[in-house]
Amino acid sequence: MLHIFKLSKYIRLLNTHTRFYHTYGSLLTNLQKEKVGELFPENKDEFQIRHIGPRQHEQLEMLETIGFKSLEELTKLAVPEKILYKEELKIEQPVTEYELLKKITEISKKNDIWRSYIGMGYNNCCVPHTIMRNIFENPGWTTQYTPYQPEISQGRLEGLLNYQTMICDLTGMEVANASLLDEGTAAAEALALTCRSNKRKKLFISDRVHPQTISVIATRATSLGLDFEIGDIFRVDTSTKDIAGILLQYPDTTGSIYAFEDVVEKSHADGTFICAATDLLALAILKPPSEFGVDICIGTSQRFGVPLGYGGPHAGFFACRKKLVRLMPGRMVGVTKDLNGQNAYRLALQTREQHIRRDKATSNICTAQALLANMSAMYAVYHGPKGIRNIANRVHFLSLILAKGLEKTGNKVDNEYFFDTIKILPTMSLKTIKENATAFKINFRYYEDGIGISLDETTTEQDINDIYKIFSTETTVEEIYKTKTYLDRSLNKSQFVRTTPYLQHPIFNSYQSETRIVRYMKSLENKDVSLVHSMIPLGSCTMKLNSTTEMMPCSLRKFTDIHPFVPIEQTKGYQQLFAELEQDLCAITGYDKISFQPNSGAQGEYAGLRAIQCYHESNGNSHRQVCLIPISAHGTNPASAQMAGMQVKPILVQKDGSMDIAHLTETINKHQETLSCLMITYPSTNGVFEETISDICTIVHKVGGQVYLDGANMNAQVGLCRPGDYGSDVSHLNLHKTFCIPHGGGGPGMGPIGVKRHLIPFLPSHPVINCSGNGRNNIKQSGAVSAAPFGSSAILPISWAYIKMMGPKGLRKATQVAILNANYMSKRLEKHYKTLYKGKSGLVAHEFILDMREFKKMANVEVVDIAKRLMDYGFHAPTMSWPVTGTLMIEPTESEDKKELDRFCDALIFIRQEIADIESGKLDIAKNPLKMAPHTQEQVISSIWDRPYSRELAAFPAPFVKGNKIWPSVGRIDDIYGDQNLFCTCPSILPDQ
Repeated sequence: MLHIFKLSKYIRLLNTHTRFYHTYGSLLTNLQKEKVGELFPENKDEFQIRHIGPRQHEQLEMLETIGFKSLEELTKLAVPEKILYKEELKIEQPVTEYELLKKITEISKKNDIWRSYIGMGYNNCCVPHTIMRNIFENPGWTTQYTPYQPEISQGRLEGLLNYQTMICDLTGMEVANASLLDEGTAAAEALALTCRSNKRKKLFISDRVHPQTISVIATRATSLGLDFEIGDIFRVDTSTKDIAGILLQYPDTTGSIYAFEDVVEKSHADGTFICAATDLLALAILKPPSEFGVDICIGTSQRFGVPLGYGGPHAGFFACRKKLVRLMPGRMVGVTKDLNGQNAYRLALQTREQHIRRDKATSNICTAQALLANMSAMYAVYHGPKGIRNIANRVHFLSLILAKGLEKTGNKVDNEYFFDTIKILPTMSLKTIKENATAFKINFRYYEDGIGISLDETTTEQDINDIYKIFSTETTVEEIYKTKTYLDRSLNKSQFVRTTPYLQHPIFNSYQSETRIVRYMKSLENKDVSLVHSMIPLGSCTMKLNSTTEMMPCSLRKFTDIHPFVPIEQTKGYQQLFAELEQDLCAITGYDKISFQPNSGAQGEYAGLRAIQCYHESNGNSHRQVCLIPISAHGTNPASAQMAGMQVKPILVQKDGSMDIAHLTETINKHQETLSCLMITYPSTNGVFEETISDICTIVHKVGGQVYLDGANMNAQVGLCRPGDYGSDVSHLNLHKTFCIPHGGGGPGMGPIGVKRHLIPFLPSHPVINCSGNGRNNIKQSGAVSAAPFGSSAILPISWAYIKMMGPKGLRKATQVAILNANYMSKRLEKHYKTLYKGKSGLVAHEFILDMREFKKMANVEVVDIAKRLMDYGFHAPTMSWPVTGTLMIEPTESEDKKELDRFCDALIFIRQEIADIESGKLDIAKNPLKMAPHTQEQVISSIWDRPYSRELAAFPAPFVKGNKIWPSVGRIDDIYGDQNLFCTCPSILPDQ
């Protein structure tokens, strides 16, 4: 029996081996014919599956709902055949998230992190880790939209109000805005304001202003036809009374501090405004500009807790006298009242902005730097006035010690008074100093006759000792400190010492422990709706997934800790990143070259229009200044054209939302000799693919014009059509929309421009770093449009990562699903709301417009009531009253799944029933859930409820709301009260203890 058992066991084992060898033999045969990867799937975690919201079965269900069998069938009908791109995008195949992080980390290591003491408005700082983790790396802060719906934006609005208060306190100005893009553009805006105010057209710029700032101003002034002079500010002659404004730097670009009282007094007597570019940290111990009569203060808040990031993103600040507030550019947070009479925050004086005033706007600013402004504000909250003063004094004392030590060996310090920056006239040759500095991996600023050294918060005693060695100075910090002679030039003993207090509000004196600051940041975050809560379906704004993997490289030290003016050879990682991203964006758009310098969409518009104008001028056609813009265009379009020195001529649109070709042709014929360009958005602003886009481009080109295609709606084109193929000459690309850089509560944005070959010589240049890549010396360069040569470089890894992980097929499918989602929602809502515009095929593009105008007459319900009521359902409203008054423009993006799309549609359907109940008299026409929305928790649980509808209807109007209620923190905002009683710094109340 035992023998039989052993025999049967042996037979089974033999059979197993036989099957193995048979399988193995077949496998070997197959391996000769096929790739290993096809037999052994690599278990790749495809990123596109994570990025695209609807699952495959959901896509099929949605396609069936709108009458299609596949995405390809939908695409062929939605996108005009004439422009459909039939090839696969020529970009690399996708990598996994794990592979991506490994690859980007290796690229970052190619950047060399030297100790940089270059200054010029950029200084390293110690970013508090708690702020880095809880704001910069937190999707609850990074994925918020611009706070145009203030009831669900109170957290970031409070943070921005703190920012404005900080700026006002340190500069001594009366009002400040909620940030601009950078110091250079802030300076240009300041001088433009002076021209608007006193109607003069000449500017004077101190020759001791940072060179990149001068270049940005020169670009702007040239566009606007303004004269400008650069020279010694102490010799400016304002007696001719034709100078609108003067810009000085305090401390100046070499670090020196001067008394400007006489200059200011004389200028004011002659009707000239004074603008001062200044340093916030210096103002902690330095007399504020307001005390010697300055009218406008500008600068950057980068050194208040924001990484260098090779130039950005950073928040520029702008503060001025109250009399100039209605001319001040950008966004400003103001204090108002809500329905219950409680203090609330909102964006004030929006009638100044480009989306209202268009080509008559004070500026074209659309994106600010809200996220970075909030970081800087929280830095001040975290350190408080004493902490800020201690940091400033330490930096100043180290600078004094450095100067005293270098003077011991005969070097001359070319500054009588300074804060953190000195210019050295050395005894050694500049060549020897450069060689010594290279050995220590230290970057200085090099003049023709000297060395610039700028210290910062991160500077240590060892750093100073190393600098001594570079200059062959036989001393140490300890030796100089003991003598106390370094204090001879201390600002604390000079006429420049600050004597006025700052940051006295309780908000800056209550959160110095980490426990307190974390709870404060979380309390603000909890007041806001962001993409971590629900979809934000804003038409033309593309609020899509900003994945964790895409965001992670932004925190890598090899990307964050690089000064924008280091030698280019120290930034090989960044240069590789730029090159690869440029190559991919060119493949996606059909353009030949990309400039990354514009650091917002509106800046991209301006840079693109400047390239067109410079092109015409180089061809002897400087008279070509007419820019044609459809009346449906975003307000930045005409505002940017006006800034570029163009004459805007509006083009009508037809009832179906498409451009009126007859009116376009008539206008072109009328202005064909002076036509510069047509500025158009595609798909159209009304959410449709116009069939005639190629013909429109041909018409413009035939009369010598150029075509600027606004890239706001690129999310409907990637992989399906390329602007460079169907006739566009230049576009800006909103990387904070289509290519996944998050909106950050209103910024950062990024607006690089793509151009066809003939416009390459006219891309933005830079006075410090050659960012063109071709070393050109064209006679009509565009000049700088931003302070940093490559714009907000530190956030470019996000878009690079998105493209690398999606690959050609993933990008195409993302676009197709974005179109699918929009058409599905339009179909689901068609029985309840009218979709205002559809294309020839009866389809919309990636967004659609719902008409709400009929409800005003039927139920006294306006579009704003629907927007506020959506908050009670847990949603941010779509784009309201643009491009058509009384409408909602909805863009779901590809990142939202069917369940979320249905939830939003259900919310609108519930609201439509509420409107019907008002029409029938079931709900009161004046006091109903729409007119009284949004409803706060405090209102709902109050012992007093005097509204003629139930608390449950107010707070829980749909079953899906109950499981995940988002409470607005304030009731309906009173905008009129806020504008009539302008108050834009922290109100005098104690914070919660």
